[in-house]
Amino acid sequence: MKSAEIREAFLRFFEEKGHTRVASSSLIPANDPTLLFTNAGMNQFKDCFLGLEKRAYTRATTSQKCVRAGGKHNDLENVGYTARHHTFFEMLGNFSFGDYFKRDAITYAWEFLTSPKWLKLPAEKLWVTVYASDDEAYDIWTRTVGVPAERMVRIGDNKGAPYASDNFWAMGDTGPCGPCTEIFYDHGPEIWGGPPGSAEEDGDRYIEIWNNVFMQFNRTADGVLHPLPAPSVDTGMGLERISAVLQHVHSNYEIDLFQNLLAASAQAIGCANDGAPSLKVVADHIRSCSFLIADGVTPSNEGRGYVLRRIIRRACRHGNKLGARGTFFHKIVGALAAEMGDAYPELRQQRAQIERVLKNEEEQFAKTLEQGLKILEQDLAGLAAKVIPGDVVFKLYDTYGFPADLTADIARERDLTIDEEGFEREMQAQRERARSASAFGLDYNSLVKVDADTLFTGYEETFGQGQVVALFKGGATVERLGEGEEGVVVLDRTPFYAESGGQVGDCGYLSDASGVRFDVRDTTKVGGAHLHHGVVAKGGLHVGQALEAQVDGSVRGATALNHSATHLLHAALRRVLGEHVQQKGSLVNSQRLRFDFSHFEALTTEQIKALEALVNTEIRKNTAVETEVIDIDSAKKKGAMALFGEKYGDNVRVLSMGDFSIELCGGIHARRTGDIGLFKIVGEGGVAAGVRRIEAVTGAGALDYLNAAEEQLKEVAGLLKGSRDNLLDKLAGLLERNRQLEKELEQLKAKAASAAGDDLAGSAIEVAGVKVLSARLDGLDGKALLALVDQLKNKLGSAVILLGGEFDGKVVLVAGVTQDMIGKLKAGDLMKQAAAVVGGKGGGRPDMAQGGGSEAGKLDEALALVRPFVERAL
Repeated sequence: MKSAEIREAFLRFFEEKGHTRVASSSLIPANDPTLLFTNAGMNQFKDCFLGLEKRAYTRATTSQKCVRAGGKHNDLENVGYTARHHTFFEMLGNFSFGDYFKRDAITYAWEFLTSPKWLKLPAEKLWVTVYASDDEAYDIWTRTVGVPAERMVRIGDNKGAPYASDNFWAMGDTGPCGPCTEIFYDHGPEIWGGPPGSAEEDGDRYIEIWNNVFMQFNRTADGVLHPLPAPSVDTGMGLERISAVLQHVHSNYEIDLFQNLLAASAQAIGCANDGAPSLKVVADHIRSCSFLIADGVTPSNEGRGYVLRRIIRRACRHGNKLGARGTFFHKIVGALAAEMGDAYPELRQQRAQIERVLKNEEEQFAKTLEQGLKILEQDLAGLAAKVIPGDVVFKLYDTYGFPADLTADIARERDLTIDEEGFEREMQAQRERARSASAFGLDYNSLVKVDADTLFTGYEETFGQGQVVALFKGGATVERLGEGEEGVVVLDRTPFYAESGGQVGDCGYLSDASGVRFDVRDTTKVGGAHLHHGVVAKGGLHVGQALEAQVDGSVRGATALNHSATHLLHAALRRVLGEHVQQKGSLVNSQRLRFDFSHFEALTTEQIKALEALVNTEIRKNTAVETEVIDIDSAKKKGAMALFGEKYGDNVRVLSMGDFSIELCGGIHARRTGDIGLFKIVGEGGVAAGVRRIEAVTGAGALDYLNAAEEQLKEVAGLLKGSRDNLLDKLAGLLERNRQLEKELEQLKAKAASAAGDDLAGSAIEVAGVKVLSARLDGLDGKALLALVDQLKNKLGSAVILLGGEFDGKVVLVAGVTQDMIGKLKAGDLMKQAAAVVGGKGGGRPDMAQGGGSEAGKLDEALALVRPFVERAL
């Protein structure tokens, strides 16, 4: 079976068992700070398992795209050198949220794997592991399924702590957890390796293909396991692994999914398709890089962007090892889109954008390598020993992306070696820092959990009535909140909008006829419950109390205008800049809107004007803003765009402004586009590689902005003693006069320096037949000092000169050595020493060098270095 057929068979099997087929979630986890990337099928269902979210189904099945290349789950260094490690993989999964449990999960897995209707795997080839004390699972396998005891393995706490086992799964140090049972495939005695739990288990003979996790307990901070009221099931089977089994190969790189990618990689590089590890690296990395970019990640120097950049550069390095010349990596995207585009249409839709990002990063890396070579040359020039220190190798690797093996190759050419142990120590320290950074330490039991859902009435009104169903103080459930206490109120129904999709939560107050008042400062959402955050201003609250809810209408109204303008801006960007524009984030409040989007260059003045014109044209049309709730498939057929960072259910709210903008959005909006009044862009800039940000104001805020600009214009006109009509002429005249004055000042400085040069030449001393001169000249910039050093070199003949002074609060240094002396003395060497004394850096050519620093008090000490520097050299 082909991999695509296996994927479809799995999903169809579980659909026949009553599961809802759910699309893969993004590789960027939604609202989950504990994860760098989506790394398992259960990630998108975490809130369901925690009881924070209820869905229309209790059984689900997915083929989830996953990445493991950073943070706690990092397979990067193994990729290309083992048969089964990948940065990107697909996890087939079936899930039960308090529905079926161990018996059904086990029998479903066995039926799919062994039934003649499905995968037809020989039962005698399958081994099973269970947690040592999970007698229930063991009995189901042996008595119900019929797996013989000799192919059953009990795995206990083999990781050094209670419940720390290959067969005990936990969401974190606290929270849902439970035993798991794994299914292994035996490739046969011709492959080295032993069964799970044996000394040879790391071999390739027995390969894990399926893991059934039974979420049976809740572990509290004291380590105690408490039975969950609704036990659940989370399973996973790697598509690449099961494809290798069914296609009778021992390496994932031999399956059909990879064969075309390997061939395309070899063609792009210009090398043989001979199974080299570096070729496997490239074929693997094109998948993770392309899917990450399609999901909105762009290369940068931190977080997810840093991991993406590292993967791209690793692919480039391995391509270079195979003989690649120029850029090649982006050329493989087409083959990937052809291979996986049916299952993941975003690859085809965003192919041009993915290629653009990859090519740009390849070109940047080529420059980085060039820079790294220069840094290495400098370090080698000052090297006394025959070994390049490990910290130098690591600095080149970590800061400049310069591979350690390339550093070793250059070292060998110079008859040098690298300190591999020192480099490995630095690498280990980095791994420890990464592990520490990924140890979020989230206590899942500390999360606010509300069983009841809140009926949201805010689309139709800003006032309503509701009953208190829960109160929280400091994250804990309470029965009452007293006057002056901060807390959270949950109502059975509310007009308060909860923060979502970039729009901030509503503010306002809750009250009753007796004078009780709770000031709502913010509104958020957990599962189906709206959380009103604030403080009791008067009286007290208790569970069951009836309250009136009043949203601050002016704040809500201004926020709605900005939100609707955001949709118009998004549509306008795609028309002006191109279809590659995707939303990368937004913030909408009552003051302004902020919109982040994918684009690789700064917007021109003409483009900004075009955007404003398009949006304001739509505003003047006064089109009705219409909403409808339909199923997700119908919404997609209408062409509705999904907004970044928002999760959608089976039924979605589609917001339309004529045929100009159609998007999925659950936010609050204007009734007509004309209500927005006016749209004005007030800022545009870059926030990350390939991501731009626009800030804008609307309505009264836009008028205030224009009025303030008008006032500033009047003030400037007054200062220039002109009017708005002749302001540009006045400003041009002022600038021209300023340029003339600067030119005159430069001429005066040159004359002063020339005069000073005549005086200074006479103060030079002679050391071993060479004129040596150092002098302090405050108030001269580097350009003036350079001219003076040139003049002194001509006057003195054989000479070494160091001039310095204070200028604009900083130290400026210039060193010069005449041509006849540079074989023995170099200005750059002198400058490095002098600049270090004043707390700075410097360098340059053998005959002329510049530098500076911040410690003016040590300038005289720096200038005194010249004579001993010359004496040592001569």
